[in-house]
Amino acid sequence: MRTIHRDDGELCGFVRAHGETWHAVAVFGGVLEVTASEADAERVVREVGLAALAERWLLARDGAADEEIVCIQEASPAGVTVALGYYSMPGVDVLRISRDELDRGVHRLRRSV
Repeated sequence: MRTIHRDDGELCGFVRAHGETWHAVAVFGGVLEVTASEADAERVVREVGLAALAERWLLARDGAADEEIVCIQEASPAGVTVALGYYSMPGVDVLRISRDELDRGVHRLRRSV
């Protein structure tokens, strides 16, 4: 996995080889997009890696097929905290998902766009 930073040093995400494809990966480990080349994956990370943190994501818990809308409250290379539901407001239920849980497929997060 290769780390992608902006010119000012801010972490944008990662690029990871996956078989014959490349994954553009958000800072917390969620896949932004699957591409055919490393250069395309890097472009996606640079263009939408940080902006995607403000988008709605779809969460599948415990490997289930059903997905629910979540909002990212905090993200780091160690994992992500999401607000369960369409809005991130005080008092909403939250879930902390570790990077390990995402990497092992315990939970899946994907962009809702």
